[in-house]
Amino acid sequence: RIDQGRLADALRTYDQALRLVPEDERSTLRGTADLYVGMSEVHWERHEVDAARELLRRVESMGELTGLPKNPARRRIVLARLRASEGDHGEAVRLLDEAERFYLADFAPDVRPIAALRARVRVAQGRLADALGWAREHELTADDELSYLREFDHLTLAVVLLAQHEQERDQRALDDATRLLHRLLPAAEEGERTGRVIEILALQALAQQAGGDRSSALATLERAVTLAEPEDYVRVFADHGTPMAALLRALPKHRVSGGYVRRLLAAASTVEPPGPDTPALVEPLSPREHDVLRLLASDLDGPEIARQLVVSLNTVRTHTKNIYAKLGVTSRRAAVRRAHELDLT
Repeated sequence: RIDQGRLADALRTYDQALRLVPEDERSTLRGTADLYVGMSEVHWERHEVDAARELLRRVESMGELTGLPKNPARRRIVLARLRASEGDHGEAVRLLDEAERFYLADFAPDVRPIAALRARVRVAQGRLADALGWAREHELTADDELSYLREFDHLTLAVVLLAQHEQERDQRALDDATRLLHRLLPAAEEGERTGRVIEILALQALAQQAGGDRSSALATLERAVTLAEPEDYVRVFADHGTPMAALLRALPKHRVSGGYVRRLLAAASTVEPPGPDTPALVEPLSPREHDVLRLLASDLDGPEIARQLVVSLNTVRTHTKNIYAKLGVTSRRAAVRRAHELDLT
């Protein structure tokens, strides 16, 4: 489901499995921890930081023995991605190194290798030489034969090549990235891997922008955003920082959701604070959003807020996402702090 780009279905699948576990056995029954880690990864992709962090804390309190053999590595990988999205790249690398030590190979192919994840963090750190070293070590080129098993590696290679062009103005690197992405897209579309299609389109938009074709870049990014919004993808865009933010700001306002784009910008930590002549909020909070914001400042958790307002938990989550977008924040703590600054609570 995740490869298909169906994040909501993925969460429902995890939830259905979790419902098979009696409430009083969820902290001890082996395998439950794996469900929590899987759910946290989906929340991370949606940049629902509080939910992802809380699930990982729960797993940590359960102990390593409550997970299946791969779970110690999986937990560290998700935590590393969370740390990287917060800008703590050194800690992310440490966690990935640790995950590599815990990783146990089995019959299932490793389609998202830890080494490739680490190469992406190296790019974010500006350590291009390390990332290029990873590509050489794994003998990756833009003209390799493509397969699903190495798709993540080749997507990572495209990230590295784009970084090489940005840092060194290496035209061959840009040409290689462009050619590789052009080959990857139809393979992902044919396999109905919409999650990968979104990522490829996002990278293609960056490559087109780097090549000076802004109109194509915006058209490509618009397609990616249109595919991503129904499933609340965030990190697939936000991880590309300033170059992606510049393109997101330039998207035609009448053809994409402004609220969704603001969420993407906030997650990329590129939303500028309002100046003296800028309204504090681009869009005012609704009365119901004010109610939710007031309760976010309390000690109540999501289900308790839903009961207090006599609404569903999904409704609370929708209001919370809208509040985050309007305040230009990405977490509950930041929303409460921003609301206090604006005298909203």
